Amino acid sequence: MTKQEKNEVIELLKGKFAQYNNFYITDTESLTVEQVSSLRRHCFDKQVEMKVAKNTLIKKALESIDAEKYAGVYDSLHKVTALMFSENPKDPAVILSGFRKASNAEKPELKAAFINGDIFVGDNQLKALTQIKTKNELIGEIIGLLQSPIQRVLGALQNKEAATGAAPAEEAAPVAEAPAAAPEAPAADASADEAPKGE
Repeated sequence: MTKQEKNEVIELLKGKFAQYNNFYITDTESLTVEQVSSLRRHCFDKQVEMKVAKNTLIKKALESIDAEKYAGVYDSLHKVTALMFSENPKDPAVILSGFRKASNAEKPELKAAFINGDIFVGDNQLKALTQIKTKNELIGEIIGLLQSPIQRVLGALQNKEAATGAAPAEEAAPVAEAPAAAPEAPAADASADEAPKGE
């Protein structure tokens, strides 16, 4: 690879690192060409960009952007490295986990992940990264939490209206019975008045 070609790769990587807040550093060393192609298809389907590059070029690209910010990932740049760039922080983890399960293998191995400024180092972080909350999921949860008290208040008001709506009907029933009892009294008086006349 000529110096110009190396510079072109560094510039390409710089553009990707600047574009995405999330990237994964994976070890694809023991994968066959067919497996790498299959992994690329999985990435494409999930809108995850996968780039294979030399570790020295990856490090130079990161250092030229912000050497201190990315310092935690430099130790992970060894062996064969494939980078996975994604808008969604957990999509690459889900792809890696699913791919490994389908092929019943431990590769590709997660070396490190850079998620919105946080660095996760080691393959043992993969499971936790598959469960990370996306921005949309967090927004949905917040909306759900905000709606919950409102729904309780509306439910309480509806129950109160139902209870007060039933009460007047119950009170009206005794009032309706009262006039029915009143005509019986004169009838009894009339029969008492008629009794002496018969004698």
